[in-house]
Amino acid sequence: MNNYEVMFIIEAALEDDKKEAAIEMVKEIIAIDGEVGKVDVWGMRKLAYPILKKKEGYYVVIQFVGKPQLPKELDRKLKISDSIIRHIIINKDEK
Repeated sequence: MNNYEVMFIIEAALEDDKKEAAIEMVKEIIAIDGEVGKVDVWGMRKLAYPILKKKEGYYVVIQFVGKPQLPKELDRKLKISDSIIRHIIINKDEK
């Protein structure tokens, strides 16, 4: 089991319940093959540059522990999600 961290940006125009649903979806994907750790919701932030003509996003960071194949599956599902505009997954164990 490796330590990972995923940061993702949810579309700012979504209602609060849909933002929470997106966070829960990510947590459920992680829970299948790993354990969800700390969930840090940063909230609305201005983007460094426009993404899909949007200037703001709702930032969330989740730390988790999982098997080596979990980040690949999480990446695949985040890419096809309509509510998430960007994401990055890092392995915290690599130096």
